[in-house]
Amino acid sequence: MINFLIFIYGTVCGSFFNVVGLRVPLNQSIVKPRSHCPNCNHTLTTIDLIPVISYLFLRGKCRCCKAPISLFYPIIELITGILFMLAPIHMGWSYDLIIAWTVISLMVIVFVSDIHYLIIPDKVLLFFSGLFLIERCFLPLDPWWNSITGAAVGFTLLLLIAVVSKGGMGGGDIKLFAVIGFALGTKLVLISFFLSTFFGAFFGIIGILIGKVKKGKPMPFGPYIALGTVITYFYGERIIRWYIHLM
Repeated sequence: MINFLIFIYGTVCGSFFNVVGLRVPLNQSIVKPRSHCPNCNHTLTTIDLIPVISYLFLRGKCRCCKAPISLFYPIIELITGILFMLAPIHMGWSYDLIIAWTVISLMVIVFVSDIHYLIIPDKVLLFFSGLFLIERCFLPLDPWWNSITGAAVGFTLLLLIAVVSKGGMGGGDIKLFAVIGFALGTKLVLISFFLSTFFGAFFGIIGILIGKVKKGKPMPFGPYIALGTVITYFYGERIIRWYIHLM
């Protein structure tokens, strides 16, 4: 029952993260105007805003004008709910869950904003930087300065790639990895980078082969950073132990 309640809470958060990821890059308020249909501007009511359920109940259409609603919204809600629920199942009940849920929240917002606009908003990164700073004051890494070196490594690594590739890496990605490094520490930020790069290359090649991605055109890297970072947070220590065992 507790896990189910966490799942419900996660879907509600996912609905809010959709709003943040879609509005903040456009410098719009996340409070006003209220959520509305982009086709007929009908202000959505409670029955329209129940995460996932409303989409299924309305059969993916606006209740007023019957215009189709993007499947993207309930998918983000569902994924956020699942990740929020899996965190305590995987990690157990500890204070580290606060960090886990914060990491998931940042990654979902980054996924939404970057996939829509190819932008990772500075306002979002600044907010989560402050949030991680507060959290790590009470839940520090061991040793405590691992957060500082992690942020430095994440920022420097991406900056070097951006310089060498002459702009091949966006400024938002560079700052995002600094935030990730502060939250995860040095070793895990390197694993996050490796997995993000792997997923980006893998899906990029598939996209080129099926004609969905064109060479020379910018491609959002944020979704792959999000995927790599969430996997790293849950399984990074196991990956390190596995690598040491192989060596």
